[in-house]
Amino acid sequence: MVHYSLYMAKYSTGNAGDSGGGGACELCGAEDADLVSATVAGAELQVCESCAPHNDSDDARDTESDETQDERERRQRAAQNAARMTDAATGDSSHWEEGGVDYEGDRLPYLVRDYGKEVQRARQEAGLQREELADDIDADENDILAVEQGRATQANVGGSVIRALEQRLDIQLAEQ
Repeated sequence: MVHYSLYMAKYSTGNAGDSGGGGACELCGAEDADLVSATVAGAELQVCESCAPHNDSDDARDTESDETQDERERRQRAAQNAARMTDAATGDSSHWEEGGVDYEGDRLPYLVRDYGKEVQRARQEAGLQREELADDIDADENDILAVEQGRATQANVGGSVIRALEQRLDIQLAEQ
């Protein structure tokens, strides 16, 4: 004996032809709900907003998988950004361990207006790439880039890098 009741909606009202507008949900029985068409367990039903997630149709699954894919990509980007920040925070500290730390001598001085443009201009006039300049003054290339972009403070570039740039490029970056 086949039990057809297993495949029928619990509160079927026989209004499957209605497209919303005040009928009862054929899944939970909610009255006067705005109804939408949904395929539940192979049956086309008119369901309320609360029951709509039970929709088995391919369109609903595609939307769900798209949302899942978007969420997955967002989480992946967040993890990549966190990894980059961790890498930056755990850089090579051997030069500090060997030579010690001189906080007073390495404080970033007040810098002249448009110091970044001045460094970039002087570096280019000297015919140097950022990497070459960084090697010449024994600094990190990212520090040179930060200075040229005018974000020495935000990048925590030390005063020793500024003094080395002034000396190597024969420019004045620190206010007198």
